[in-house]
Amino acid sequence: MPCAKPEMILATNNNPIAFLFFIGYKNTTFEMMNGKIFDVKIVKERIKHYCAVMDRCQYQVIIKLKSYGVSDALADEILIELIQNKYIDEERFARSYCSGKFKIKRWGRIKIAFELSKLKVSKSCILLGMSEIDDADYNDVIKHLANKKMALSKNKNIYVRKKKVVDYLIRKGYESELAWSYVHKL
Repeated sequence: MPCAKPEMILATNNNPIAFLFFIGYKNTTFEMMNGKIFDVKIVKERIKHYCAVMDRCQYQVIIKLKSYGVSDALADEILIELIQNKYIDEERFARSYCSGKFKIKRWGRIKIAFELSKLKVSKSCILLGMSEIDDADYNDVIKHLANKKMALSKNKNIYVRKKKVVDYLIRKGYESELAWSYVHKL
């Protein structure tokens, strides 16, 4: 079979090692082994791409570097380089995180602040991020969510319905006083 494809020849020979060779196994042994990368240049290239795709905080980058098997000293060195080259900016991350979670997922300030603190973002950056949320928009969203949840509630008892709406708003991260004030107006 001189004109047959190499994959077909290997399939007839049932040689699994040679078959892997022709598939083009992506992670070669000199580049990556068991999820750990041994080349610093490749680590820097991948982590720069990781940060360029989406805003990341320092904690997320450190976790990713540890998943690559990088030592703590080298991780700190790479982190400093990323901060100097503006790949990582905590303030920018906090602002985009707050505006994104509020506009897309309609989270309240409490839940956003809690999630940012889980990502080990500083209090000052959290406050800067919270400044991205406009008070008028915040009130409009909470009114909209309360009305929508009240309309979807099928319970005949008005007090139970109001309690369910308030519980929903609190789970979304809105302040309980604010939630109760809007529910009492319904």
